[in-house]
Amino acid sequence: MIITALQYICIIGLTLLLIMLANKIRIAYPIMLIVCGLLVSFVPYFPSFSIDPELIFVIFLPPLLYEAAWYTSWKELWRWRRVIGSFAFLIVLVTSLVVALVASSIIPGFTLALGFLLGGIVSPPDAVSAAAILKYVKVPRRMASIIEGESLLNDASSLIVFRFALIAVSTGRFVFHEAVVSFFWVIIAGIAIGIAIGYLFFYIHKLLPTDDNTDIALTIITPYVMYITAEMIHVSGVLAVVSGGLFLSAKSHLFLSHSSRLKGASVWSALGFILNGLVFILIGLELPIIIKGLDGISLRAAIGYGVVITAILMVARILCAIGASFFTVFISRFITTADPRPGLKAPLIFGWAGMRGVVSLAAALSIPIVTNNSAPFPQRNLILFITFIVILLTLVVQGLTLPKLIRLLKMEDPDHFLSEEEQEAEVARRLAEKSRRFLQHEYSEEINANPVLHFLEAKWKQGEDMNKDHQLQDDFKNASLKLIEKQRDWLHKWNEDIVIDDAVIRKYLMLLDMEEEQLKLKYR
Repeated sequence: MIITALQYICIIGLTLLLIMLANKIRIAYPIMLIVCGLLVSFVPYFPSFSIDPELIFVIFLPPLLYEAAWYTSWKELWRWRRVIGSFAFLIVLVTSLVVALVASSIIPGFTLALGFLLGGIVSPPDAVSAAAILKYVKVPRRMASIIEGESLLNDASSLIVFRFALIAVSTGRFVFHEAVVSFFWVIIAGIAIGIAIGYLFFYIHKLLPTDDNTDIALTIITPYVMYITAEMIHVSGVLAVVSGGLFLSAKSHLFLSHSSRLKGASVWSALGFILNGLVFILIGLELPIIIKGLDGISLRAAIGYGVVITAILMVARILCAIGASFFTVFISRFITTADPRPGLKAPLIFGWAGMRGVVSLAAALSIPIVTNNSAPFPQRNLILFITFIVILLTLVVQGLTLPKLIRLLKMEDPDHFLSEEEQEAEVARRLAEKSRRFLQHEYSEEINANPVLHFLEAKWKQGEDMNKDHQLQDDFKNASLKLIEKQRDWLHKWNEDIVIDDAVIRKYLMLLDMEEEQLKLKYR
């Protein structure tokens, strides 16, 4: 037990070191983790790791999906709903069909049902990989929003395809109209359960006497309740978590205090960071066990099948993206679309941003060892190996070349939004103006008589002036940061005084941290 715990501690330590190295050399950390995990797995005497699919589906997946949904813009998600919906559902089905046809044609003993099973596994791109790669390149906001929204929903559709294909392989029975009805039921019921549980936790937070710690603990419990409840009645746990997360995120200002939101953001950031890192390095460490399972199939042939399926996925996604662009141009003649002229640059970038990851491997690992007839599940080990090859090649090939493709195409932002700095300045200007007018309206008599209120009104008046003069901003920021550093020194010195409680000093140190963070965010 102690040895196992030490092994996982070593893996966490290795994960952190590799992420720091990836950030230093500006490579997306999923690529670094999966490649290094693969290399480490071949080190003699290094223990083999077998990933339990329940570990990913039940422990890892709910919080990762919930965090992604929490920070997703509902406004952008709704604006690009048609594109996101087509890629998250329709194109996942098309990709699964193409993979099924190719796999059943080139792999001996592979039926169409097994092909659909493989297609459902490898069809969804990974959200974490795309987000990590896009961090190092500048892309139009619409593209980031579409990739983000698609990744939230395509896991659900691919797992639904996987579920129906698994039933067909295990039972030898597939009824099309029953599958269609079940497909819509799984989607609608999953969304409904997520929103219903979201309402439940909304009122738990709002009505019970919670504090910061209980609020954060409840937010950690919430995605697990959503996912497990949905899966228990055989509907989409992924959609339950996503819909519930979107709902609670939009209402967070109504049931969470500012301190709960501030502390919760830090906790969730660290939790997501560790979980994402662990998953990718465990994928790399899994390879030796997958290779050992290739009984009766040569390693060379299995690699060849994996390369072909990967190429099919890449080409199919690009063609679907280009086809969606042409369809948008056509349909915009009859209905209003968000962008009637999407062009070809965006589809090329979007099509190439199709790295596979966590959900694909978890789905492959969850294939049962035997069918309902107690016979060995056909081609299980080969499906596992092909899935690993797809994840590895898409991460390394597409992941390393996507930033270069984006720079090569030099895609400009077609929406012509203000820059981030200009948006921040505009928001600050409006906030200062509105705040000063509010104070003058509500406290017109008190401002002159009360020095504190007068100071508050003058502060926002100065804020208006500072937004017009960047030199004033820089001087104010530099002076404030120096003052904060001196205040920290004073507080640490005063902490030696036995009269002043250590808790009081820690409180003021935390306030200084918050003030410094606010300064860096406002005047960065």
